Amino acid sequence: MEKTVEFYFDFGSPYSYLAYKALPGIAAAHGAQIVWRPMLLGGVFKASGNHSPIEIPAKHRWLQLDLKRWAVRYGAAFSHNPHFPINTLTLMRGAAGMQMRGADFHKYVEAIFHAMWEEPRNLGAPEDLALVLQQAGFDAADFQSLVNDPAVKEQLKKNTEEAVARGVFGAPTFFVGEEMHWGQDRLEFVAAALAR
Repeated sequence: MEKTVEFYFDFGSPYSYLAYKALPGIAAAHGAQIVWRPMLLGGVFKASGNHSPIEIPAKHRWLQLDLKRWAVRYGAAFSHNPHFPINTLTLMRGAAGMQMRGADFHKYVEAIFHAMWEEPRNLGAPEDLALVLQQAGFDAADFQSLVNDPAVKEQLKKNTEEAVARGVFGAPTFFVGEEMHWGQDRLEFVAAALAR
């Protein structure tokens, strides 16, 4: 049976971005495939009673240093997004829709994570998002049609509800089988689970 690691993520989570940078190498080292699970983190927070760390001023200040430390550890470019927090509903619908289409999903994920956390853009502004999409080779009008498709909206809702039902309360969250790991700082445990 093929080994897999499920990756629940939201573009608005900087730790999801760091996991996005580190997880492929871990999966490859253990001959595992990544199963991508886009979800809406705001929906997960609401359903689980969790809150964003930015709501706690001292924690928010500390996160800026912590994120830079982990970016150095993973050799990942990272810049604080001055527009953070950004409502990611449209972005995550885009991920669900691209995944449903079965094409360009990884190109889309790379473009959005890059624009969110490497060369930060205000992806909550439609004109900025349209420019990022255009630069990545996507048609902005086609994208708007995709994210307004009722089937795409339903898929993201389903993904989010499934995450909550499995015990997810934040991002990133990983599953190796039914073993759950939360936070990119738990990737060594993900690696250990894949090695078993």
